[in-house]
Amino acid sequence: MKLQHLAIGDRFEYDGDVYVKTGPLTAASENGGQRVIPRSAVLRPVAVAEPSPAAAAGLERQKVAAAFATFYANCSGLVGDNDRRELDLARRKFLGSLGLDSGD
Repeated sequence: MKLQHLAIGDRFEYDGDVYVKTGPLTAASENGGQRVIPRSAVLRPVAVAEPSPAAAAGLERQKVAAAFATFYANCSGLVGDNDRRELDLARRKFLGSLGLDSGD
């Protein structure tokens, strides 16, 4: 494989070291430093480990929970005391649907 076949950010092995493509002819070594890679160089692609579905789902759940916490905090300041109970109930139902503790 040649450098021009790789996208910026792709990992590859060259001369026994692992690099990340940073430009049309440049790459950054995982050990630090930049290097110009000759067009004629034959490279070996390095597989990227995919995150497990469980880890990805946990990360997405954390992002949703964090975004919802911000949304809830904004809404809490907009509603009166009478409506706050309804808002709190809706919050608990939403977090429960994600399998998250409402923290109450």
